Amino acid sequence: MQKQHWMIRLVRFLSIFFVLFGCFMVFLYTPFYSNMMVKLLNVIVPVEVNQVAAKSQQQASLSTDETLEPGSRLWVARQVYLKLVETALKSKDPQDLSVLQARYQQLQNEIRQDSEKKRVEEKDKKEQISIPLIIPLVEQAASEASAVQLEQQKDPIAELLTLNNADNKALMEEYEQYLTSHDVKIEAEQEAVNQQVNQDIAYLNTQNNETQKGSEDNNVANRPYAIVILGGGLTLADNQKDIVINKYTRLRLETTLALEKQFSLPIVLSGVEAPYMQRWLEQRGIKAKLLENRSMNTCENTRFSSLLLQKKGGAPTVLLITDRYHMPRTRRLFALNGIATIPVEAPMPTTLTQWQPAKQNYDHSRRANYEMLATIRDMLFGSSGCREVP
Repeated sequence: MQKQHWMIRLVRFLSIFFVLFGCFMVFLYTPFYSNMMVKLLNVIVPVEVNQVAAKSQQQASLSTDETLEPGSRLWVARQVYLKLVETALKSKDPQDLSVLQARYQQLQNEIRQDSEKKRVEEKDKKEQISIPLIIPLVEQAASEASAVQLEQQKDPIAELLTLNNADNKALMEEYEQYLTSHDVKIEAEQEAVNQQVNQDIAYLNTQNNETQKGSEDNNVANRPYAIVILGGGLTLADNQKDIVINKYTRLRLETTLALEKQFSLPIVLSGVEAPYMQRWLEQRGIKAKLLENRSMNTCENTRFSSLLLQKKGGAPTVLLITDRYHMPRTRRLFALNGIATIPVEAPMPTTLTQWQPAKQNYDHSRRANYEMLATIRDMLFGSSGCREVP
């Protein structure tokens, strides 16, 4: 058999290569490529929640109405007070509620005064000029030992946010004693006290209804606690001066408008776009309860939003709004931070055709390629450019 010339083999190879490349380019411009990539992402990207990180959200008591820092003395006093209110309601004695509310107000004032006093003392102490020339070796060794001990503590934040740690138990006992036995006068502010009692009773009824609803689901994790919307970018307005949200962000917010009518949940806006997103929502009669405006990428979106939700009492599960290509990677990162997500897909600025190759299909294919590469990078090498704290 006569051997073919190398030029003929090269031409044949190049012909086959360019034919296949042309077919692939046509495939990129069809709706089938992006749909295939989305299905592949949903299959290969794990969304199991990290159980260690989930402990920081397990309290599941997200509240945007209160400004109390979870774990603070005012927060502990609030939990004790609500517990005693619930007990008083069962006894059906309105006088107990009035006295309890008056004692609680006095306890709050004392806690605030004590905190202010400590703050002033710490400020004065910092202003004092002290120049230590020699640090004794004993003190240095003690400080090193305490540092090692702090490093060995397991999940101090999660422990702080629970009422079962030793410090909070001691405070609860102290505050319960105060609220049940402290002498207080209520005649002068009876009307204001009664009004506050009614508000607290309404708050307790709401909390109990939500708890019963969650127990009917047989799983607290299945119930969403917030709606989280990730920013999709900013752009210039038509006047080329003002900064406004781009099409990706706007479509996510439009999805939020429809979702907000179905669920009475606090809205969380995540990303540097948050103030502009809030302005867009306010123009339509809706105001987000929580804003996270420090994150610069998807990893920071998930990490900083998780920290914010943790600070506000915890949200084991959230409704997550972003586009279909961004969704798998975002769900994985939220799961790593201890939060389960229920996906709500926002549309893209362009729509896919039924089957015909078109330019708008390529926009979807390009978006799918980016998310696939970013997901592979995150899974193999970890997220880059992601700060630990805001």
